[in-house]
Amino acid sequence: MPAADLLRRITIDPQICHGKPCIRGLRYPVELLLELLSGGMTASQVLADYPDLEPDDLLAVYAYAARLSRVQRIEPLAV
Repeated sequence: MPAADLLRRITIDPQICHGKPCIRGLRYPVELLLELLSGGMTASQVLADYPDLEPDDLLAVYAYAARLSRVQRIEPLAV
């Protein structure tokens, strides 16, 4: 599925999860799913624990994270 189609699965609604990006209007914030996946859960485990989610939802989370990480340049912070 193209990234543009995946990104349509990410919704932002001020009435849901305080406007945080979520999956398909459900109350599954992108940040929660990223934390689960980066904490060691497999996609299969996440999908088993959250039956409302679909495999493409997790691909959408990855696509959203990749889009957010695009930067032109990183400036070092003074310590």
